Amino acid sequence: MEIKNLDHSARPRWDRFVERCPEASFFHKSGWQSVIERAFGHRTHYLYAEQDGTIVGVLPLGHVKSLLFGNALISLPFCVYGGIAAESGQARKALDEAACELARELKVDYLEMRNRHQQRQDRPAKDLYVTFRKEIDPDPAKNMQAIPRKQRAMVRKGISAGLQSVIDPCIDRFYHAYATSVRNLGTPVFAKKYFAILKDVFPEECEILSIEHQGRVVSSVLNFYFRDEVLPYYGGGTDEARELKANDFMYWEVMRRAVERGTKLFDYGRSKQGTGSYRFKTHWGFQPEPLYYEYELINGSKLPDINPLNPKYRVLIAAWQKLPVAVSKLIGPWVARNLG
Repeated sequence: MEIKNLDHSARPRWDRFVERCPEASFFHKSGWQSVIERAFGHRTHYLYAEQDGTIVGVLPLGHVKSLLFGNALISLPFCVYGGIAAESGQARKALDEAACELARELKVDYLEMRNRHQQRQDRPAKDLYVTFRKEIDPDPAKNMQAIPRKQRAMVRKGISAGLQSVIDPCIDRFYHAYATSVRNLGTPVFAKKYFAILKDVFPEECEILSIEHQGRVVSSVLNFYFRDEVLPYYGGGTDEARELKANDFMYWEVMRRAVERGTKLFDYGRSKQGTGSYRFKTHWGFQPEPLYYEYELINGSKLPDINPLNPKYRVLIAAWQKLPVAVSKLIGPWVARNLG
């Protein structure tokens, strides 16, 4: 068995492995290497295990080095899932050892593996995040009935308001709705070029769904499609969205349209425990599943705590929420690129 670095010639084999490996996610696809390097300027290290000429395991890594937030090797920055996807324990062990060796060479504070399932009980981990995943029925009517009564009423209010969903080729309309919501949460916004690169790298898997009211976009979401799953990943709404129940209607439309495409699983994505987004997803009848973010401390002495729930960021969040949206779009990307 050999551990190799991904080059252009091996990309098709890497992606074929990701498609067939049950442990792999959309974020293991080789295209994310291009996205992270082009959109954020971070160096990546895509390692794979090869045995008898066949790829038997992959590990995508991104190196995020920042004066503000430290020095880390992450699988995978800007992605909710990552870590090692492998067909054997031997491949997993070899990739893990290679990652630790690379982390020491790079002199990072820590190596972070964003696993959906626990891999190493001997490693420190954080239980800050959970994910929400649920199978959906081929019959849209059954999916509507599966939504708890109060949340179902919110969806019907959006329908009664005359909201319409459209597949939107325009990043501009999505970006305004997304940036408005992110600013309201006190979180730095990503640059518009990031979303343009996502659409460029993943033309078949990346789709924008916008919700219109009287011809105006009031909410919008960028979805990833992978195998038989849909993952609404970046979304938001304008100031009108709350009154119109546009976000509730939007996620219903993602589910309804996904069924039309033959999708079988709805992945509501990651949320921090106890937050508003956590509660919103439980209102849809989704049950939280723990995520296992495991760490190998290299030069750092404690686990990182880079998240909005950290008390030391409260003043900054409160100040950010008061910024004009236009200003947040201007300075937000510089901060967001270092968050990972």
